Amino acid sequence: LQNAELGKRAPRWIRDNEVTMCMKCKEPFNALTRRRHHCRACGHVVCWKCSDYKAHLEYDGNKLNKVCKDCYHVIIGCTDSEEKKKKGILEIESAEVSGNSVICSFLQYMEKSKPWQKAWCVIPKQEALVLYMYGAPQDVKALATIPLLGYTVDDTPRSADLPHSFKLTQSKSVHSFAADNEELKQKWLKVIHLAVKGETPECQNE
Repeated sequence: LQNAELGKRAPRWIRDNEVTMCMKCKEPFNALTRRRHHCRACGHVVCWKCSDYKAHLEYDGNKLNKVCKDCYHVIIGCTDSEEKKKKGILEIESAEVSGNSVICSFLQYMEKSKPWQKAWCVIPKQEALVLYMYGAPQDVKALATIPLLGYTVDDTPRSADLPHSFKLTQSKSVHSFAADNEELKQKWLKVIHLAVKGETPECQNE
């Protein structure tokens, strides 16, 4: 929702399973200490600390509702200048880059000898040589970024790998990925083969 509409219209609620961390302070949720709350103004999933504000919302008959800090400031009409701080490289919101990306999808990811884990992977249009990895499609902070330039691509899975997997290697660092099917794997490889040479790939999201 645009700032002007905050509180006037009911927001679309982001589903709990679309995020792994608070969409405001970026603290990871875990079973014990961080329950998930929804801001009744913007619909974002936030932790208890970030939902500890109340504001009168027009769409709910001007009743007091739980809102996040940002919406609270907008609704009561005071701006928070520190919010303008420059975002760090990992703090680009997934939804922001996924909506304007060369390619994005879930891939299985494995690092060194750790177990495979699912990651939401995105190569943004404005940084087509960097692979961003998120825990979920609506997360507001990336778990990791891989600058693809100079990596070697190995797309022949070993017996221990998942079937549609490929590896990116550069000196000592090895990143293993696996797609759900061969078609998705080939889409990613098409983009990555260009990016490792420093070439900007065409959009694969159509």
